[in-house]
Amino acid sequence: MVGAVLVHEGRIIGEGWHKEYGGPHAEVNCLASVAEEDKHLIPQGTMYVSLEPCAHYGKTPPCADRLVQERVKEVIICNTDPHDKVAGKGIEILRAAGIAVTTGVLEQEGRWLSRRFFCTMDQKRPYVILKWAQTADGFFAPLDRSRYQITTQDSRQLLHKWRTEEDAIMVGYQTAVNDNPSLTARLWKGKNPLRIALDKNLEIPLSHNLFDKEAETWIINSKKAGEDDNIELVQVDFGGNIITQILEKLYKAGKQSLIVEGGALLLKSFIDAGLWDEARIFTANSTLEEGIPSPALENAIHAEQIPVAADTLDLYINKSSPYSFVPGYEL
Repeated sequence: MVGAVLVHEGRIIGEGWHKEYGGPHAEVNCLASVAEEDKHLIPQGTMYVSLEPCAHYGKTPPCADRLVQERVKEVIICNTDPHDKVAGKGIEILRAAGIAVTTGVLEQEGRWLSRRFFCTMDQKRPYVILKWAQTADGFFAPLDRSRYQITTQDSRQLLHKWRTEEDAIMVGYQTAVNDNPSLTARLWKGKNPLRIALDKNLEIPLSHNLFDKEAETWIINSKKAGEDDNIELVQVDFGGNIITQILEKLYKAGKQSLIVEGGALLLKSFIDAGLWDEARIFTANSTLEEGIPSPALENAIHAEQIPVAADTLDLYINKSSPYSFVPGYEL
């Protein structure tokens, strides 16, 4: 989630962003967007970039070298890159070539923009987003745990948009069995996240949607490990801290973000452990009068309230999160 803009005498002549893992970085896309008639202005231009240009060969060549090659006059950066292969080396390359460099501009906003990346680098775990829907009287589901649609179609479509933006999505055993969710982004164009379900004894029926091969899927269990036709059985110790074990496995798999969608006990486990960064809560106009109470957030900052059709969306940040930048909160 990195963006770059090239400016010459107050006029934007190039814009770019890092669209996908393995693809050209923001700086390269920015330079490629410069019109032919403006290319001679690049050496007189100032590039604004939200993250330090990389200094190593990975999926692509170093961006710092490319900026030196193009002889960009000045580079202004929000955040230095904490990755051990960069960590100031990109800035050193630029300055050694005589390019003026300024860092720390809109630093908090930059950390918020790249919060998934920074969380993965700093905390060695994915960025965790809690999501649930509740009735106006504060219930999460009916007492019999039967499937009950709380929110409007507009809210569900927004949720599917979010799914395309995150690496993984997770539900507990009861939710997987009772609701039979697909956990895909059917209502929005984009990639499906990795689907994760807790199933200690491997009892979720194979006829359920989680086994439809529409997306990569992990079944967290205590019995066995292995892969079978796009379904990966991930074994953990259910007598230990399950949440920590799952987050460690996601980190090792290179997953930078996780949406936890239920049920109530799973959400409460993340809240109790303090292992969450954002919470997105839909409240409907409908009531149940009795049911399973919604989880109660702890240590939360209320960031924003947004109407979504007939529903209300409240956004919260964990006070302990180093990425809890509230002003200008945007999804």
